[in-house]
Amino acid sequence: MNLPDYFSKYSKLISQPGVTTALEGLAELMIRAKHAGGKVILAGNGASASISSHLATDFSKQAGIRAMAFNDANLITALGNDYGYEKWISKALELYGEKGDILILISSSGKSPNVVDAARTAKGLGLSVVAFTGFDRFNPLGEIAEHHFWVDSRAYNIVECVHMIWLTGVCDLIIGDSEYTVSG
Repeated sequence: MNLPDYFSKYSKLISQPGVTTALEGLAELMIRAKHAGGKVILAGNGASASISSHLATDFSKQAGIRAMAFNDANLITALGNDYGYEKWISKALELYGEKGDILILISSSGKSPNVVDAARTAKGLGLSVVAFTGFDRFNPLGEIAEHHFWVDSRAYNIVECVHMIWLTGVCDLIIGDSEYTVSG
């Protein structure tokens, strides 16, 4: 492996055909949800959970979009203990999700049982489901989601970093700039 080739992969994946229009559509969907009183809920496992947490903060604090991430250890362990790990996100959605909200699920494989189950639950609750996946284009999460953002890579770091770049791009698009002050 050499770094120029490695970075070239990122460049191609970040700007793949159609992604700009799709990300602009996601920004518009989020703005419409905001005006209708809805919020954005983000969830994932591992690094995808970290991306969820980061973006929930940025969407709320910087872009003025009410957002939350399901990453609280107490929430995960209480619901996981009571309902099973595969159901904890779904149970959290039943507690916090409201019709008109947007659920953004991030999963490199698109096959994590708890994330796939959450997508099904969200649709039943009247939430819009957005998926960020990688690896195989046709995966269970992507097939359930109304909006599917797929990274054509089987490398976890590449998939996760592209998800992060796309989502921070949506945040900056809503803000209207990529350079701004983050404190008073």
